[in-house]
Amino acid sequence: MERFLAQLCGTSALQPLPVWEGDTTGHCFTQLVLSALPHALLAVLSACHWGNPRWVETGYIPRCSPGWRVRLASSFLLSIFPLLDLFPVVLPPGAGPGPIGLEVLAGGMATVAWISHSLALWVLAHSPHGRSRGPLALTLTAFLPAPALVLTLLWHCQRGTLLPPLLPGPLSRLCLLILQLAALLAYGLGWAVPGRPQEPWAQEPLLYEGQEPEVAEDGESWLSRFSYAWLAPLLARGARGELRQPQDTCRLPDRLHPTYLARVFQAQWQEGTRMWRALYGALGQRYLALGLLKLVGTMLGFSGPLLLSLLVGFLEEGQEPLSNGLLYALGLAGGAVLGAVLQNQYGYEVRKVTLQARGAVLNILYRKALQLGPRRPPTGEILNLLGTDSERLLNFAGSFHEAWGLPLQLVITLYLLHQQVDVAFVGGLILALLLVPINKVIATRIMASSQEMLQHKDARVKLVTELLSGIRVIKFFGWEQALGARVEACRARELGRLWVIKYLDAACVYLWAALPVVISIVIFITYVLMGHQLTATKVFTALALVHMLILPLNNFPWVINGLLEAKVSLDRIQRFLDLPNHNPQACYSPDPPTEPSTALELHEALFSWDPVGTSQDTFISHLEVKKGMLVGIVGKVGCGKSSLLAAIAGELHRLRGRVAVWRLSKGFGLATQEPWIQFATIRDNILFGKMFDAQLYKEVLEACALNDDLSILPAGDQTEVGEKGVTLSGGQRARIALARAVYQEKELYLLDDPLAAVDADVANHLLHRCILGVLSHTTRLLCTHRTEYLERADVVLLMEAGRLIQAGPPSEILPLVQAAPKTWAEDGQESDPVQNPEKTKEGLEVEESTSGRLLQEESKKEGAVAFHVYRAYWRAVGWGLALAILFSLLLMQATRNSADWWLAHWIAQLKAAKNSSQEAPAPTSLGSAGPLSAQLLFFFPGSLYTSVFPLPKAAPNGSSDIRFYLTVYATIAGVNSLCTLLRAVLFAAGTLRAAATLHRRLLSRVLMAPVTFFDSTPTGRVLNRFSSDVACADDSLPFILNILLANAAGLLGLLAVLGSGLPWLLLLLPPLSLIHYRMQRHYRASSRELRRLGSLTLSPLYTHLADTLAGLPVLRATGTTYRFEEENQRLLELNQRCQFAASATMQWLDIRLQLMGAAVVSAIAGIALVQHQQGLANPGAAPGPFTLTSEVCYSQHLPQTSPCTAPTAPSIFTSQPGFPLGIGWLSQGSVEFQDVVLVYRPGLPNALDGVTFYVQPGEKLGIVGRTGSGKSSLLLVLFRLLEPSSGRVLLDGVDTSQLELAELRSQLAIIPQEPFLFSGTVRENLDPRGLYEDRALWQALEQCHLSEVIISLGDGEGLREGGRSLSLGQRQLLCLARALLTDAKILCIDEATASVDQKTDQLLQQTICKRFASKTVLTIAHRLNTILNSDRVLVLQAGRVAELDSPAVLRSQPHSLFQQLL
Repeated sequence: MERFLAQLCGTSALQPLPVWEGDTTGHCFTQLVLSALPHALLAVLSACHWGNPRWVETGYIPRCSPGWRVRLASSFLLSIFPLLDLFPVVLPPGAGPGPIGLEVLAGGMATVAWISHSLALWVLAHSPHGRSRGPLALTLTAFLPAPALVLTLLWHCQRGTLLPPLLPGPLSRLCLLILQLAALLAYGLGWAVPGRPQEPWAQEPLLYEGQEPEVAEDGESWLSRFSYAWLAPLLARGARGELRQPQDTCRLPDRLHPTYLARVFQAQWQEGTRMWRALYGALGQRYLALGLLKLVGTMLGFSGPLLLSLLVGFLEEGQEPLSNGLLYALGLAGGAVLGAVLQNQYGYEVRKVTLQARGAVLNILYRKALQLGPRRPPTGEILNLLGTDSERLLNFAGSFHEAWGLPLQLVITLYLLHQQVDVAFVGGLILALLLVPINKVIATRIMASSQEMLQHKDARVKLVTELLSGIRVIKFFGWEQALGARVEACRARELGRLWVIKYLDAACVYLWAALPVVISIVIFITYVLMGHQLTATKVFTALALVHMLILPLNNFPWVINGLLEAKVSLDRIQRFLDLPNHNPQACYSPDPPTEPSTALELHEALFSWDPVGTSQDTFISHLEVKKGMLVGIVGKVGCGKSSLLAAIAGELHRLRGRVAVWRLSKGFGLATQEPWIQFATIRDNILFGKMFDAQLYKEVLEACALNDDLSILPAGDQTEVGEKGVTLSGGQRARIALARAVYQEKELYLLDDPLAAVDADVANHLLHRCILGVLSHTTRLLCTHRTEYLERADVVLLMEAGRLIQAGPPSEILPLVQAAPKTWAEDGQESDPVQNPEKTKEGLEVEESTSGRLLQEESKKEGAVAFHVYRAYWRAVGWGLALAILFSLLLMQATRNSADWWLAHWIAQLKAAKNSSQEAPAPTSLGSAGPLSAQLLFFFPGSLYTSVFPLPKAAPNGSSDIRFYLTVYATIAGVNSLCTLLRAVLFAAGTLRAAATLHRRLLSRVLMAPVTFFDSTPTGRVLNRFSSDVACADDSLPFILNILLANAAGLLGLLAVLGSGLPWLLLLLPPLSLIHYRMQRHYRASSRELRRLGSLTLSPLYTHLADTLAGLPVLRATGTTYRFEEENQRLLELNQRCQFAASATMQWLDIRLQLMGAAVVSAIAGIALVQHQQGLANPGAAPGPFTLTSEVCYSQHLPQTSPCTAPTAPSIFTSQPGFPLGIGWLSQGSVEFQDVVLVYRPGLPNALDGVTFYVQPGEKLGIVGRTGSGKSSLLLVLFRLLEPSSGRVLLDGVDTSQLELAELRSQLAIIPQEPFLFSGTVRENLDPRGLYEDRALWQALEQCHLSEVIISLGDGEGLREGGRSLSLGQRQLLCLARALLTDAKILCIDEATASVDQKTDQLLQQTICKRFASKTVLTIAHRLNTILNSDRVLVLQAGRVAELDSPAVLRSQPHSLFQQLL
């Protein structure tokens, strides 16, 4: 090396690279260090920008500004001048100042650099950077060669080049040098004063219409990929605060796009294929190839300790030539840089494979959901597969390569340790190997607990899903506490398993932190007792290798645990994918009906809800429906009417028989008994993806009596309705679902009781204008309990116990089921147009803007995480516990520093003794060592110092002294071990308390939220909080926080040691911190927003899946599953974009921090060599900055890596004021409204406008009125689900606004129109609070004619999610049974028997009259015959009381509103 440098520079071998020559720097140093190196850096940085996206992709190429043109010209000239400069050098007699080889090397490097820079400038000028000055770092790098030019100019001045005699060679070189400086100055002016382009900037839009963000990575150069320069536009948008929505992120590379992934995965996927085989076939080869990167990276990891050992030996002995030291230092730097790049690329590529697998898994899960049969898993369980299990499955990607990499690392480490300390390492190895079975036991226990925890989490999320779907009913009944307690019980069981996991985690943390110290003690003690002497080189290398030994031993069980967890989740997903597919087409005969005039034919057809036929089946011996017929289907509650329609729609399993449908491929028009409404505008719900046809649309609205409803809505048919249509009345939902079916223009319609929830005149309208009107040319099957509307049917089918027992004309069948003569459904009313047909939730019960926008975009905090978020987590942990954790952490670090300091002191004494024995002068203590001391421990946090306190020196060879040093060292290590254990246990306790507290607060806030919140918030969004975000607070956040705190404490200890022992090293901190701060700020601005967007885009995926599962029969009947699958891919692509951008930005920061660390390490190794060469320092090298750099970089990097989005829980809820009155305050049951005014939002008309009336105790009041009259609002105000704007509601003279909500609602009872049941036993559904005995429950069931049905369910048999085990009518009866149990003085009935047949309805009305004879009953009526026996009838119109009198009086008045309704 010395000879090569001396030959290149023309210097002596003793001093090949002189820094100074006379009054100026050495020319060789100038050309190599100050010119060639900066030019090399400029070439590399410029090449990184060659792949920047250009405007050509958008079809627009802006003109360059004058500044860019000047810089391009200057750069081109600067690439020419060095070549011209070589002519005087090469041509004889030569023009100095250096040898030809040196000048050619420097000139050639300059030419390559400026050509590379010119290309980069051209690319940047024609990219979005053309609007600005371009990257500042690139411009600053262009000026790095300037000092070399200036120093060369000074050399010419000192040598008198301009003085006679003037020589042409040196003179021409001087002129070219001046031209280079002038070009560089022009370059600077072009950057400082960019000027304006020829066309004004103002005429160019900031973002062109339809312009998409750049495509990530694709088409980029390899340098750009390694440095992530392609992320610059994204990071610039983040820094400007322009990452506000998912579309602002860069587009996905082609290989990550869901469409590509679906195509690749489907090529490998066959029904019955194992998931892992399909994933391997699609992605396996690329993933396995990454193992090569992992292998090389692992090998490079060992270069550090080995080269460190050689470098320390070189500095300590001083016998080797300088070239060896340079090679060691360069190897250390090169290994660090190459290792950083390889490890970074490995992490990045593994993350890409993980995202590919995630896209494939989520896509196949959604496809499977579209193929589920009627007996499908609960929605909450499927959502857990989408959220938790898919993430755990993907942990495999990170764990697999570690599973072979860690054992390999262990074997190599043991070999190297043997080379350093001979057989002394065996003692430490035995101790380390004891860790393996311990960790195995811990990992096994954690896996078992994790499985149980997942089951409890499934149950909790499922319960929360049901709770959210029935939140209105829960609030009516005041069951928030009872059902909240059920959720908390599930959470307690989940936390019980989490408790086990966290404390086992704490044991692992303890072993991780304490074992290196203990193993070090054992190795050093053994080594000394074997008669060897410790040296700095041995200690440095052994400690580094011990840390490398602990990593695989500690990590391996967790890697195995990660693989086992992935296996558990894979099995869960596989079980879901193995569920039998339900293909509705398989239910039908491939042949059409035998008669051409037949639309539908069933022969000996047996259907069941499950494939083996264990549930109640439906059997049709023979049914033939002619084209164009209207077929009515009647029967008692639960007789199988809906099952028959479901069987025809292909939703039931056909066990035998034949089903033939004419033109089956066109699908069906299906209106289900429980209308399925999407969270979209009314128009979108009706169009359902079909093209808008104005004429047809107008006909459909008129036929379904929707015009009057739309006229009172804020934005007409552009009004958004809540999830499942919660902002609409039952009748409106039924009519919108019917309109959707009609608009699809099918030939066969299956209508499941669309007339149940509407008033008599609206039902008449639907019958004559829709079913007998618009649909008159189609074949219709109509289920209904309102038999008076079936007289125009062609055929009526009578069902009983799942069997078709009779079919015939209406005149034969209807008398068998009618309980009362028809009173007002006369054909003559057909001609009378319907005005304002029926009940609505007046003005929409949510705060809708005038634009009809109901869905509130999910809020996303911007900027830094707010302080109150950190404060909330601190409080959740608890002040005392949080302070104890911090104190134990500091104590742990202090004792670790003490152990390292004592070891350094021991080595110093040994070194001093050795020096004195050789009669060489030695310092009395480490404190007198030079600024670079051999007592610095490489790669060991907190161990970079010299002895701070002078200790008395003893002869180190005495056994008593060895025992003394070992005893003190072991004592300090023991105290450190105890502090570590204390910190681990306290941290586990703190995070467990925080997890419990945060969930409890979240649940409490959600349960206390007003109903308007649930109307405008999709269920998926709230479920995302209870699923993904709670899992984050339970697991991810504590994991990241634990590492952050440990590294922050290590950093503090390190700085304290550096400040006391080697203060000069602290000079590196200001520039290092400044660079680091700027990088972090640039990174965090984007990273925060990308993580928030990632969480925000996850909620629509949950919502879309839940929506799909709810409307599956409609999707399959109308043949629109493909459209929903495309929508799922669109939502998945947005989420994948955010996830990919977040992981890429993290790698962007990671590579820069690692390279920064490598640069600092290189610089300090160089300084150590210079000082050694100059004889300025004691040997021992400068290992401190190695650790310093890694500590600073790692600990600062961690705070942003948590996947949590903390400020996401609802924070808008407030509890309602009130005071308790004690039991029995409502003794009479009188109800009084005094001038009650209710407005849903300023700007909307009053829903209630000065309503005043009084209801006597025990009075039966019927409430009727047209659309928008305020019927529903009365009940909402009475139960205080909405607060009135003015006026009062008095119960027994007590103002309800002064009562606590629980107190008020406990004294009221309601039978809601929509039955709400949750999974669990019948007892839990009837009496969630456990107040009644079994006898009372059975009595209530018998009064509702349900006891036989409940007995048939089986002893202790629970209801399925949403009560799907029962028919809709049976569910309504069960809700009636709840009211019969209550002892409330006031009962509110909201048309609770709409889905019940007339005979049962008549019996129930008698039951209600008898059971509530002495109670006040308020009944909202759709079937007006149910209120004809009321004491009085309240008629509402436009939110005011229009009439209030007895039914007889009102009917006797010919022009009364009540008479018009009849």
